[in-house]
Amino acid sequence: MQTLAPIILFVYNRPKYTRRALAALEKNLLAKDSLLYIISDAAKNADAVENVNQVRAIIREPWDFKHITIIERQKNWGIAENVIDGVTKIIHEHGKAIILEDDLETSLYALMYFNDALIRYEQNERVMEISGYMYPVEHPKRLPKSFFFRVAGSWGWATWKRAWNHFNSDIEALTKHFKRKDIRRFSIERSENFWEQVKELKAGKINSWAIRWYLSIFNQEGLVLYPRQSMIQHIGTDGTGIHSDIDDAYRVELATQKVKYFPNDISEHKKAYEAIKHFYAHRKGNFAERLVRFLIKKFGRK
Repeated sequence: MQTLAPIILFVYNRPKYTRRALAALEKNLLAKDSLLYIISDAAKNADAVENVNQVRAIIREPWDFKHITIIERQKNWGIAENVIDGVTKIIHEHGKAIILEDDLETSLYALMYFNDALIRYEQNERVMEISGYMYPVEHPKRLPKSFFFRVAGSWGWATWKRAWNHFNSDIEALTKHFKRKDIRRFSIERSENFWEQVKELKAGKINSWAIRWYLSIFNQEGLVLYPRQSMIQHIGTDGTGIHSDIDDAYRVELATQKVKYFPNDISEHKKAYEAIKHFYAHRKGNFAERLVRFLIKKFGRK
């Protein structure tokens, strides 16, 4: 039997979501046989101390995994540095890993999907990531049960050491040779704001590991496997996260069965590309829907 990939779970200061994430993960069909690493960031300020302590109590409960290793940061690292450091060290030891955050709820079949795909494409250099999340596109049944797309997923994903070795944190080096056509390809014909994120990172406005990982894959002409039905539900888009706003556009129905089909053709699926591009371009809705979302964001938080 192939060795199961270890799971890395990053947590911070949201006890309600941490409990939901762990409860869903524990129900996964391969959970009892999986190693779980939980990396808990320290409080950024005094206001976060109580919630961080609650989270650290929750992760020490007797969750049912093969073995749990808890790493508690003594100072606040932030999610970007936590992910880069944690993934690098653990994947160097194990050769592969499944990466989750505290605001992600998993399907019962998520670990099975990740592990099956990691085994299937282990030797294929062009496949650089397995994404667990899939966008709520229109007419999903027109797509195969799994397919390749160029964009790196950050809401539940898996990779190998051989792919993560290409990760580069230097944003200037990553974009040094970009031309206009590259920007267009990278931003999916400017349907999504990926290049705006690059500019914000260069300006020091954000510190994103995810956009640097996508750039690292893009520069290698790598591909990411996606499931037709999402294995991940993002439960943190209620405005409580460090980098999240209130947004229902990304809500999905979790997969209720195992993925049995994996493509042999290692190329981007054209219909999936068009479906996701359409989602990117229309996810904010019409003017009235955008106005409602803006008002909720501005005045709806307590």
